[in-house]
Amino acid sequence: MNEPRITVQSSAGETSIAANAEGLRLLAERLLALAEPGLRDGYHLHLDAGVDLEDGSAGLILERDDSI
Repeated sequence: MNEPRITVQSSAGETSIAANAEGLRLLAERLLALAEPGLRDGYHLHLDAGVDLEDGSAGLILERDDSI
């Protein structure tokens, strides 16, 4: 299995998220975790360049917002 690779690029009001298959699975797992019952509104996850994302990526915050 390959290492998850995710890139986030943002410009001119658009954001692009690109990932290999493992990276897409990782994003899906994190999104599913945010949807779990009992998780409080406002809970969020930070994905940072050089840590969770490829170097040069824009940072990404995944947040649960039950008011939407």
